[in-house]
Amino acid sequence: MDIPQLSRALECVLFVATEPVPMKTLIEVFRVEEPQLQQAIEALEHRLQASGLQLVRVVGGYQLCTRAEYAEIVARYLQPQPSKLSRAALETVAIIAYRQPITLPEIEAIRGVQSEGVVRTLLQRGLIQEVGRKPTAGRPVLYGTTPQFLHYFGLNSLEELPELEELSPPEGNQSEALELSPG
Repeated sequence: MDIPQLSRALECVLFVATEPVPMKTLIEVFRVEEPQLQQAIEALEHRLQASGLQLVRVVGGYQLCTRAEYAEIVARYLQPQPSKLSRAALETVAIIAYRQPITLPEIEAIRGVQSEGVVRTLLQRGLIQEVGRKPTAGRPVLYGTTPQFLHYFGLNSLEELPELEELSPPEGNQSEALELSPG
């Protein structure tokens, strides 16, 4: 393998590495002598001068890193983006928030549709949790909201939920708001 090829192969290995790769490991991977690998490292450093990446020697190994001048942009990109909830998920989590603890059959009675999939999604997203079992026949699971729910909606506590009058639909469609009333 010539130096330009070795340099490109080195770039590939360092690109997929999650930690600095020691020189000894690189020598074993590429089956070359250290002087040849050192030439490939220098060639890669030269090629990366016009790149947003740089080759850094860290903790006895080599790692590809973003250049400091792009740190702010990279940090913005890496910030978790809250994904939106579907209308059904918003409706279901609102029912749970106002009526908790509540069972799946109670949620389905209010919504008028099967809600197991939506509840499963809300559980996976950490917005609701199982908070116990209702002491009735079959002992159905009771659901309630989580601290993640509060964080997602920018609340400090459930007391900050809007009053149901604030959420009431226009005149003539009051049944939906009444079905959500606490208790």
